[in-house]
Amino acid sequence: MWQYVLRRCGQAVVVVILVTFLTFLLLHNLPGGAARSALGLGATQAQIAAYNEQMGYNEPFITQYVLYLSRLVSGDLGFSFQMNQPVAELIVQRLPKTVLLSVLAAAVALVIAVPLGALQATRRGKLPDYLVTWVALLAYATPLFFSGMLLIVLFSQTIPILPPQAPQGFGVRDILSDWQGLILPVGTLAIATLAAYTRYVRSTMIDNLQENYIRTARAKGLPGSRVVIRHALRNSLFPVISLLGMYIPVLFSGALVVEQLFNYPGMGLMFWQATQTRDFPILLATTTIVAIATVLGSLLADIAYAVADPRVRLSGGGE
Repeated sequence: MWQYVLRRCGQAVVVVILVTFLTFLLLHNLPGGAARSALGLGATQAQIAAYNEQMGYNEPFITQYVLYLSRLVSGDLGFSFQMNQPVAELIVQRLPKTVLLSVLAAAVALVIAVPLGALQATRRGKLPDYLVTWVALLAYATPLFFSGMLLIVLFSQTIPILPPQAPQGFGVRDILSDWQGLILPVGTLAIATLAAYTRYVRSTMIDNLQENYIRTARAKGLPGSRVVIRHALRNSLFPVISLLGMYIPVLFSGALVVEQLFNYPGMGLMFWQATQTRDFPILLATTTIVAIATVLGSLLADIAYAVADPRVRLSGGGE
């Protein structure tokens, strides 16, 4: 087990280094360079040269990258000249809000998807199965921004019961105090993952319903609801743990659209604004954090899956 964890941690470090290297390379090849992005179009060549020397951009690329990694390890994510604030402080302010939005959306998606997936599996090939499949495919095929606009039109204009704008505030407590403003952003982001979770639960549960232990439970005369809920459904949820870890980048990309659409003050909106102003430090720091979160999510999901399901045997894990 510990050998597996250490091996996965080593793989995670390699993936993060590769992501940071590619992002660093791409952003350094932006037209005009990082100095022009930070100082603006009106900057003179002397100002650009002074900025490059101050930030170390006149050094060889590999040297710049090594210096960036050393600053990253120490917690220095750079300084945003567009926001006139250290990037680390901006992320500390924005990251908890995006985490709140993503966690709520994932929870809502799971609460809805698990019963729907179980219903499809137990009614396979019947009207409920086809109906949920059609709705899930429609939700999956609809662009996220269009789903959000439809919800705004429906619940803020046609039936004006919810605010069209997300809560505004400095901290998570301020966001939660205006819980009604969270309903539309959370609902919109949940749509992005609801269809995938539903189909995944349906698929894994159909496989479990065909296992021998289910036939044995039914042969013993156990009630059908108990067989489905306590045996088939419980075992079908283990693979969903892994799916949650893999869907971190999907949630962030969805949060980028949702936060921009509802003016939600999170990392997604900050990243969107940084792309408009070509704020190099914010773009690099945000991409790095998402990469680290994705790798950690996948690692923790694999470990949780192994702990939750005793049938799992990890190769090289000492078992």
